[in-house]
Amino acid sequence: MRTTNPIASLLGSSPFKPMKAHMRIVNECVKEVPALFDALIAGDANALKEQKDIIFAKEYEADDIKHEIKAHLPKSLFMPVDRRDLLDLLEVQDSIANTAQDIAGMMITRDMSVPDGMEEPLAAFVQRCVETCNAAAIIIQELDELIESGFRGREASKVSEMVGKLNKLEDETDEMGIALTRSLFAMEDDLKPVSVMFWYQLLQWIGGLADNAEKVGNRMSLLIAR
Repeated sequence: MRTTNPIASLLGSSPFKPMKAHMRIVNECVKEVPALFDALIAGDANALKEQKDIIFAKEYEADDIKHEIKAHLPKSLFMPVDRRDLLDLLEVQDSIANTAQDIAGMMITRDMSVPDGMEEPLAAFVQRCVETCNAAAIIIQELDELIESGFRGREASKVSEMVGKLNKLEDETDEMGIALTRSLFAMEDDLKPVSVMFWYQLLQWIGGLADNAEKVGNRMSLLIAR
């Protein structure tokens, strides 16, 4: 019986197309994060709410695809990829959207304002983390080519090089996050302790976008290595 579920239909031919579809939605979710901070810096509560709704909708969409993949992924795959590795990669991909949702949720739940002087480096930090996630999404789009090449040869080398660039981007976000945290702590006597706590957590989550993107690249490296 032919299924009408598009993800199940895709899984019928290959689990990799839904994995790529999931990562595309995750990346779309993350790409909405900079506008969230633009709204916060501008003090535009309506725009902030709209961006939160968009991010939540994208996260739900990614969750739906994830659940469909897990529900329909065959128990045994006649492919050079272990089922557990695919599910692990799927969870790491999904954690990126979950982190974006955490960020949006906190920003809409608490009345927050950006500490003086942090606006520009904060926007740059957010943008670089989004770029890191985008680099991970581009790598995932290479899955089909990796399968065709048997995770060997020129395609494997190409992906390994892409993972290396992704890791460098993540390193840059670490440095940017540390610099912002130092700036925050330098102002702790002028800010409410709760504000310092929330901003510290928010900076951690922003950096978490890039951390999880790096994990996606690392999972791809493991697939190549096995």
